[in-house]
Amino acid sequence: MVLICVPPRPKIKAAIEAGTTVVIDRYYYSGIVYSAAKQNPSMSLEWCRHPDVGLPRPDMVLFLHISAEEAAKRGGFGTERYEKKELQDRVRGLFEEVRARREGEDFVVVDAGGSVEEVQGRIRGKVKGCMERVDGEGAGLGVVGGW
Repeated sequence: MVLICVPPRPKIKAAIEAGTTVVIDRYYYSGIVYSAAKQNPSMSLEWCRHPDVGLPRPDMVLFLHISAEEAAKRGGFGTERYEKKELQDRVRGLFEEVRARREGEDFVVVDAGGSVEEVQGRIRGKVKGCMERVDGEGAGLGVVGGW
């Protein structure tokens, strides 16, 4: 059995059209990368991305960058099945591969090292800049296209 999680496109689109800022944790890039990281030869990045074509495209994707070694020093790291170093190394490499593609310009890398307050400040600055840019451009909602 294959289960594919598809975000509620109409709800996302309606919220954006109503002027609501939508923040989604682990949107389509994560699904692509974590699926491809399973190292199934028939699941290329392109194949893993196919179900997401047509989704509303984000204005910005925050990639919180922290080394596996530093993350392991934080409490609770390693308790989830996705928090194994080998898998995280593959995931990090696949995110870099996605980021290098034409559509990867919406990626913003944020240094996730430091205190919660420091990381929060970095994120806040990036989000504020994105919101000002989007408001200034008046750009419409984009969609995820094929590679």
